[in-house]
Amino acid sequence: MATPDTAIARWTDSKRYLWLLGALTITLPLHAAWLALSTGWHVFWWFGPIFVFTIIPVADYVIGDDASNPPEAVVPILEKERYYRRIVYLATFAEYVSFAGALWIVATHTLTWFDYLGFALSLGAATGVSINTAHELGHKTDRFERWLAKITLAPVAYGHFFVEHNRGHHVRVATAADPASARYGESFWAFLPRTVSGSIASAWRLEQHRLERLGKSPWTWRNEVLHAWAMTVVLWAAMIALFGMKVLPFLLIQAAYGASLLEVVNYLEHYGLGRKQLATGRYERCQSQHSWNSNRVVTNLFLYQLQRHADHHANPTRSFQALRHFDDAPQLPSGYATMIMLAYVPPLWFCVMNPRVVAHYHGNMAQSNIRPAIRERVLAEFAA
Repeated sequence: MATPDTAIARWTDSKRYLWLLGALTITLPLHAAWLALSTGWHVFWWFGPIFVFTIIPVADYVIGDDASNPPEAVVPILEKERYYRRIVYLATFAEYVSFAGALWIVATHTLTWFDYLGFALSLGAATGVSINTAHELGHKTDRFERWLAKITLAPVAYGHFFVEHNRGHHVRVATAADPASARYGESFWAFLPRTVSGSIASAWRLEQHRLERLGKSPWTWRNEVLHAWAMTVVLWAAMIALFGMKVLPFLLIQAAYGASLLEVVNYLEHYGLGRKQLATGRYERCQSQHSWNSNRVVTNLFLYQLQRHADHHANPTRSFQALRHFDDAPQLPSGYATMIMLAYVPPLWFCVMNPRVVAHYHGNMAQSNIRPAIRERVLAEFAA
């Protein structure tokens, strides 16, 4: 019979060095520029989106799934090992190298509008993925890592995520009150403006209420939303001062695209899933059935196992290397990279995902988080 000591002795992390791929992804704009300038092929300015939406989905399909979990006896050791934290720090460093490098290239090279747009999206793919780095850092209790999370969000101008995700989304997830939980029958293009505006408003309210309890006005540097946004203002102002106004549209495009990548991931993570409201008015505890999951190996390597989303919500401070697969969690048919492309085309998304939501609830859609405009029709349809 295996003991905890023998489990620790026998188990090794087969992906130990593959986790470095997360930082490699963030260098996509530098690879895009190198390929475009060395070959003269204009298509390579678009290398960021091409990599994310062709190479990763194909690799996901070829390599497949891995549902294995580290033994629980090993988890405390994994959590303490600094190697995994340094990988995340490296990703933040890579983001700033890519960010500054991309702006220098835009300032020193003449690009056609098509190349300019593609290169901005390549940088946006990197800064969008970096939001996941900030996500990993922002859930930690260490002050340095939480500060680094805001630093990581500055290039993409999405600093309010630090407040809203931790104190808003994790409290209200899979309920109608959560702007980051997509509803059954809601397209991504309807979800996007709702989640962006709702998340900003929620982050501000959360900080306002926190500061009111301290007897402070929200208009203070102790407001973490203002603090995070100020980092973006300072960073962007420095880049414009160094490289000129030519880079301002580039900054805006990459930020908009990077933020949209975060929100499309939010869209697919909880689509149509709802928590039961109790007689007290509170909601049941968030459980594994309230998040869509995926064990596709390649995307999990690039996103620090974000696709094991159920365990993340059950244990928000648990580090990426220790997140577990749950057999009872609803599973996406593919990895995030593939599912994002489906989300961009609502008829395809509804065709693939709506039946899965219905199957998850065994046809009893009363538990589902449904778009209010169609809720009565959906309930009547499945009641019949």
